Amino acid sequence: MITLWFSLLVLCWMLFFVLEGFDFGVGILGPALGRDDHERGAIVRTVGPFWDGNEVWLVAAIGVTFAAFPDWYAALLSALYLPMVAILLLLAIRGVALEFRGKGDGPRWRQLCDAALTTSSAGIVLLWGAILGVLTHGLAVGPDGQVTGTGLSRSLGPLASWPALAGAILALFAALLLGAAFLSLRTTGPVHVRAQRATLAIASTGTAVLAVLGIVTGSWLLLAAAALSLIITLIARTGREMLAFAGTATGVAGAVVAVFTHHGDVVLRSTLNPAWSLTMTGAAATGSALKLITVVGVVVLPGVLVYQAFSYWVFRKRVSSERVPS
Repeated sequence: MITLWFSLLVLCWMLFFVLEGFDFGVGILGPALGRDDHERGAIVRTVGPFWDGNEVWLVAAIGVTFAAFPDWYAALLSALYLPMVAILLLLAIRGVALEFRGKGDGPRWRQLCDAALTTSSAGIVLLWGAILGVLTHGLAVGPDGQVTGTGLSRSLGPLASWPALAGAILALFAALLLGAAFLSLRTTGPVHVRAQRATLAIASTGTAVLAVLGIVTGSWLLLAAAALSLIITLIARTGREMLAFAGTATGVAGAVVAVFTHHGDVVLRSTLNPAWSLTMTGAAATGSALKLITVVGVVVLPGVLVYQAFSYWVFRKRVSSERVPS
């Protein structure tokens, strides 16, 4: 039962980072790929029907973490509450920018919303990437299962580390590549052409950077990421947009799985003493609680998946970025 719920937890986080990943990437790339208000509006419309549905997976992921692994949830949220609060505020800003962009009058209002969308999307990606980097390194977990330290140093200190910086940079690269590949798949006209070029440029740059970092650090994970980025580069050159997007999404999904399974059955490594690390079994809820949430999960999760698949099917047509002659 514990293994089942850990697998579902990883699935929820994986779906969130993949689906919201291209949302964030589109938000960041909007001003660069949209040269005027009409084109930027077309870019926003590519994610308009999906972003709030994709965000449901964040709620599901946090809910599953809380219900199935309460000790893990308590340690993480108490230690990283400031970056988590910042993410929630940025998500609210992004939602307002997406929903109210077309509600105001005049280009100045839309430019303000575009700027808010770009900065909030970039901030969310960098913070989540830093948090994932911290998870691979671990936190100062004490013998009581709680993260030690007080004040700002406890919540912000872990983000001022090399693993957090590496995670933030890699997350930004992944979001940009996902966003560019998604826009090339979902648009026509000038935005489509620029998105294709952006996909190729980002993948090519990522291949070189990841390969160098992998060789310098001796990390096989970075070398594997470089190899995947090279494959996506070659695919992008052939113009196979669906395959390029699928390859990028697979890479992001694999990275998320690697983060959560990096330490085996240890879900939160202690940097103070390995014996104080939180394990999957030690952080899990009681057997009766897991059985109860299994009943709820069997009913809710399939419904969410079916609804989301249906929404993607309904809004499957490309968004035109060409200007219609008046």
